[in-house]
Amino acid sequence: MTDQTQTVPIGTQDRVTLKLSGALSAWLLSAPLALILIFFLVLPIIMIVVVSFWGATEFSIYPAFQFDNYEFLLTSPVTYKVFLNTLKYAAVTWAVTLILGFTVAYFLAFHVRTLTWQVALFLLCTIPFWTSNIIRMISWIPFLGRNGIANSTLISMGAIDEPLEWLLYSDFSVILAFVHLYTLFMVVPIFNTMMRIDRSLIEAAYDNGATGFQTLTNVIIPLTKPGIMIGSIFVVTLVMGDFITVRFMSGSQKANVGRLISNDISLLQYPSACATAVVLLGTVLLVIAILLRFVDIRKEL
Repeated sequence: MTDQTQTVPIGTQDRVTLKLSGALSAWLLSAPLALILIFFLVLPIIMIVVVSFWGATEFSIYPAFQFDNYEFLLTSPVTYKVFLNTLKYAAVTWAVTLILGFTVAYFLAFHVRTLTWQVALFLLCTIPFWTSNIIRMISWIPFLGRNGIANSTLISMGAIDEPLEWLLYSDFSVILAFVHLYTLFMVVPIFNTMMRIDRSLIEAAYDNGATGFQTLTNVIIPLTKPGIMIGSIFVVTLVMGDFITVRFMSGSQKANVGRLISNDISLLQYPSACATAVVLLGTVLLVIAILLRFVDIRKEL
């Protein structure tokens, strides 16, 4: 006697019920994270935008809807000078960290053969992050100072006759500190992308007569673009929002947008600080949008 399995067709109403239950389950699963993002990200940004239209006196802040803060900000030549200085720091730091980060990631991914050594060397790169950013940044001051290690060594070697003044409290020291602080943010995504590259593609390039440089420019770099873009977004956004580094490493002689916001807050000019923060946020989003035009980083996520 043969058993026959009968398939019961699912009706239209049952399909709708299944779809609704699936959609409800998806919403319930995403609700906690959505609430966290709304409460800790969206609402603070909305409050910053709202307060940026308020008015302020020397002694109080009053709710209003006026464009005085933006008018003063966008008509001041100091604003454009400071924003250009911020973009300069971001661009130079991005270029240097990209070269260093790509070189380190390339060495770890293609020249270190064993996984154990890759992990060990990668952890070695993270050792500076075991301490505070401020400590790592301030450690450059006795090294770059007029009577610091760098100048003393150069004088003892006969390379210079007198201390170099531009080593500390200058754009050089600010960018050096930025590179020290944020290079790892470029190394990690590039290294992660390089480890996903199929090694047979590189072998195929060599088999077809490609040189090492041609393989690098035509195979490795195009396949590493998502990691480069992710690292670039990290570095650019961190540099443009940083103000402590500029304050300490320039001796308060240089300024960026973060310093403007910090100064307004210290003077209790919160509406002006919020207006500057909104313009900075718009600038950062514009830079990120330009970067995302070059590559689809969703392939990396």
